[in-house]
Amino acid sequence: MSAANNAGTLAAAVGLAANSWGQGERPDPLNRHKHGLVGTSISRIDGPLKVQGKATFAAEFLMEGLTYASLVFSTIAKGRIATLDASAAEAAPGVVLVMTYKDAPLMKPMPLFMTAEKAAGGDNLPIMQDDQIHWNGQPIALILAETQEQADYASSLIHATFEAEPSVTDFEDAKRQGTKTGEFGGGPLKLDIGDAEAALNQAAVSIDAEYSTPRHSHNAIEPHAATVVWDGDSLVVHDASQAVVHTAWSLSSVFGIDEGQVHVTSPYVGGGFGSKTLWQHQVLGAAASKLSGRPVRITLSREGVYRMVGGRSQTEQRVALGADQDGHLKAIIHTGVVAMSRQNALPEPFILATRGAYAAESFKLHVEVAQLDMLANTFMRAPGEAVGTFGLECAMDELADKLGIDPVELRILNEPDKHPTEGKPFSSRNIVEAWRTGAQRFGWAKRSAKPAAIRDGDWLIGMGCATGTYPYYRMPGGAARITLTREGHARVEIAAHEMGMGTATAHVQVTADRLGLTADQVTFSYGDSKMPGAVLAGGSQQTASIGAAIVAAQHALVTQLLILAGNSSPLAGLKPEEVGGLNGGLAELANPGRHESYASILGRAGRDEVAVQQDAPPPLELQNWSMHSYGAMFCEARVNAITGETRISRFLGSFDCGRILNAKTAASQFRGGIIMGLGLALMEETQFDSRNGRIMNPSLADYHVPAHMDVPEIDVIWNDIPDPHTPMGAHGIGEIGITGTAAAVANAVFNATGKRVRELPLTLDKLM
Repeated sequence: MSAANNAGTLAAAVGLAANSWGQGERPDPLNRHKHGLVGTSISRIDGPLKVQGKATFAAEFLMEGLTYASLVFSTIAKGRIATLDASAAEAAPGVVLVMTYKDAPLMKPMPLFMTAEKAAGGDNLPIMQDDQIHWNGQPIALILAETQEQADYASSLIHATFEAEPSVTDFEDAKRQGTKTGEFGGGPLKLDIGDAEAALNQAAVSIDAEYSTPRHSHNAIEPHAATVVWDGDSLVVHDASQAVVHTAWSLSSVFGIDEGQVHVTSPYVGGGFGSKTLWQHQVLGAAASKLSGRPVRITLSREGVYRMVGGRSQTEQRVALGADQDGHLKAIIHTGVVAMSRQNALPEPFILATRGAYAAESFKLHVEVAQLDMLANTFMRAPGEAVGTFGLECAMDELADKLGIDPVELRILNEPDKHPTEGKPFSSRNIVEAWRTGAQRFGWAKRSAKPAAIRDGDWLIGMGCATGTYPYYRMPGGAARITLTREGHARVEIAAHEMGMGTATAHVQVTADRLGLTADQVTFSYGDSKMPGAVLAGGSQQTASIGAAIVAAQHALVTQLLILAGNSSPLAGLKPEEVGGLNGGLAELANPGRHESYASILGRAGRDEVAVQQDAPPPLELQNWSMHSYGAMFCEARVNAITGETRISRFLGSFDCGRILNAKTAASQFRGGIIMGLGLALMEETQFDSRNGRIMNPSLADYHVPAHMDVPEIDVIWNDIPDPHTPMGAHGIGEIGITGTAAAVANAVFNATGKRVRELPLTLDKLM
């Protein structure tokens, strides 16, 4: 290999000192080139431990004197506890403690998520501090016993009566009492550009339709749990969490202690999807441990998750599109109402995707909120976009049908050259390429433009498509510590999370490439609030946040190593920007022959290891660019003409998400999002009794999620075009798969049957 080629390979294999993306600094070559481990298919490093049963989850920590908790829930939506008789429970075998509002320790309300930098609370209500009831399912008593069976039996002996007060548990009643403009991310969910209503009325072709989505509940394979113990005045919580630092800070606020006195760990999480932050069960477990002086394991049953942990709120959406005869959009109107509990701050922001999806001359985007006395709603995979794209993308399909234009071509025709409502340039937007390659691979050209034209026996067959989109985020607070040993082993520590998506594996790849090591020479440690950083696993932003911190820490490490190398090193006189990791050491980028191993550098300095900790730079790239992940979603549906049964026979997601760090784990994330989208489209629905606000289907027997027989062959492809303005060139991929999926299904069902279903889920009764 020539010296020039060798230098080019090295430059592609290391990170430079570009610590502020989009600020005019020298770009990071990792954004531009594929090399080394990045982009390859490496199996998850946590896989062997999980399949062998050696991975310790939150409800599996063993402690001496461990007790087990069981909860009793309210059965009214609003009012007070009239009587609460715990005498039989207290006398039951094995019972250690019965805790109610009468004897619970003093606790402040949880800091409500999104109201402070590290706030993690699902609601901000008093926790077992008084006799007031705020929703049907609120915990009113906790029983501790020597075994889980004893605790569960004793909880059945609690006898409570209630005095009900007038409550609002019906969506129609809530709307009649008035709505208010929703707020999300510190601003109103309201945007007007031009006079969209007038433009709609004047448009040559228009559609104006109502779409609705029901409430959805979280069903992670691992129910929520925590193992909790007090060590003097310090609290240790082994949690199933996607926000360990935020949980630690929030618990310190609840119990009035310093943040440093709370230690939260979460080494393994069996699915989160937005739900595994701080809910009342962790607080109650800590309170019971404080009263009993013993460790507590609190695990929610599947029904307990439905009673206590929020989900996605229902929406009613109006989407109206006006276009000229050629299909160019003149007006986009996306408005509607969502349900929200009184004790939280998350209206379902269904207009987010619409803000940047298509070019148009005018926009009217509003989200109104109706308040109910119900369980707090919370983030659920792609909050806003998952259900908002259902309305928008079904409307685009309806417009395409009315215009007689192919649905793919209509979307491409209305591609914006800059963000249509913000005016920012796109950092990277290659969705047209995704549409073209996806359509070819899926066989879109075989689709019949005439609905109900293709039949296989009793089965009607149709194809549908939709755009998926989800924003790029990188939140402040990322920091990483890298420790490098003389033996050439690197340990990365960051308070991040692994919920099964391959976070640890991808960042082992990134770190190894940057330091010139092999994957087995890197350890990625995470899931501990004592580690650096305050990274939240949510909003598809954790990968970028971790990557930014690793880049910054690697640069600091190179700086320190050059100081330790001294004047006797072949690297003497070089600046950090001029060197990178190669073959277990550092080398000059322009002349890789100037190389010294880490063993040699640390040996000369008399050091066994060197450690650096560095904060990531602030996410300034978001100030300059509009940044998103995109997907072109294609679905083939088969609908039985006699029964109305719907089967999805094929699905393809064609993605534009920047650089893909690990092909294997990325494909899994894309498919997982699509499967969750199929559930949203065809079966998921939390059913409330509107008379009393009680969830009527709190189990997987009654709340249906996709099983193996419901999931077809899912093909995923991506263009792998890096974004030069992000760390590692990557965009988030955790949530993009669910966006657009429900609309692609509904549009395929229309193409198969000629019936337009605008209400999710698409159950067979709506197709009969």
